[in-house]
Amino acid sequence: MNGFEDLRARLAALDERQLRRARRIVEGGWTPAARLADPGGVGRDALAFCSNDYLGLASHPAVVEALAAGARRFGAGSGASPLISGHNVAHHRLEARFAAIQSPHVPVARALHFCTGYLANLAVISALADRETEVFSEELNHASLIDGIRLAYARRRVYPHADVEALDAMLQASTARRRVIVTDAVFSMDGDLAPLPRLLALAERHDAWLVIDDAHGFGVLGADGRGSLAHFGLRSDRIVYMATLGKAMGVGGALVCAHEDVIEWLIQRARPYVFSTAAPPALAVAAEAAFDIALGAEGVALRTTLHAHIARLRAGFGASSADGAAGDASDPSAAGWRLLPSPTPIQPIVVGANDAALTLAAALLDRGIWVPAIRPPTVPEGTARLRVTLSAAHTVEQVDRLTEALQELVERPG
Repeated sequence: MNGFEDLRARLAALDERQLRRARRIVEGGWTPAARLADPGGVGRDALAFCSNDYLGLASHPAVVEALAAGARRFGAGSGASPLISGHNVAHHRLEARFAAIQSPHVPVARALHFCTGYLANLAVISALADRETEVFSEELNHASLIDGIRLAYARRRVYPHADVEALDAMLQASTARRRVIVTDAVFSMDGDLAPLPRLLALAERHDAWLVIDDAHGFGVLGADGRGSLAHFGLRSDRIVYMATLGKAMGVGGALVCAHEDVIEWLIQRARPYVFSTAAPPALAVAAEAAFDIALGAEGVALRTTLHAHIARLRAGFGASSADGAAGDASDPSAAGWRLLPSPTPIQPIVVGANDAALTLAAALLDRGIWVPAIRPPTVPEGTARLRVTLSAAHTVEQVDRLTEALQELVERPG
């Protein structure tokens, strides 16, 4: 079997398990009212519940204008890596502002800008850890955190989801020279929160770093949207905190905040930072505009709307759908679906089998509603789901339309 035959056989194996993924072409800017293009190029309108644009800032006029103004001032690119010539004043200003935002939670705070959250996680873990390090990784961590551990050649210890007692036992048994605890703050496929206060207590007790990926919490949780550290009221120099700018901020990129000594080490030794061309400065200008909105008075109103949508969707499912108990014929749990308990904009509906999740997603799209089916390896086998994500840009009527469509599919499947 030659290389092409091998690839085709492996693709066929994905098809057999209904695991092949396909991209959808979106026309125009991102809003809940999406315009899709099928392979023939014919436009199709769809009400989208699949974006991480939680505050609706991706198309906010002030953010869009800031991006344009940044491009007019700084051009389209950055020129080189940050350590060569790419550290623009816009990046520098954004880092300083993010450090100030997180300074109540991170002593002697300093921040560092990255092109993506994926690169930020690779950089943090591979710089802090090495072959003499044990990294204690949450079972449901994002792929970027797992890959960061691989890049570090560190010893990986996986602890069960939210099981602080198991983690404590692992840490007590560790004889490693260095220890790092790594966790998502908000789990991207379940929507629940990590027990960060208890994890921080373990980090301080066992002389470990606590690396927190708050991709889905920054802008949504905590006082003024400052994120999960503010939500839990945490403060420690053990914390290495990462937040992305492509979700609630609606732009792109990521920031890491930690004690200034940690950030200086990342600048010197984090390969994904040292060897990557810096992001376009215009994105940093747009991110600052997003900060103005998300962390100001308008952000309060947007989060109020967002959390009202979350409550409305969950109420539409009924209490039984949150805990997995059986419901009546109008309750989606009656079809074997289960809405996971989540206080965040991520509202997963666990269906089970891959084909069932694909069928449900297709039935919704036939009704003009776009919700993605998430399958292994993104989620464990047997837990394929629809990942509903809500935005402040949705209307009450749009949230109700989704709930009504799901109830209709329970009563009349297909």
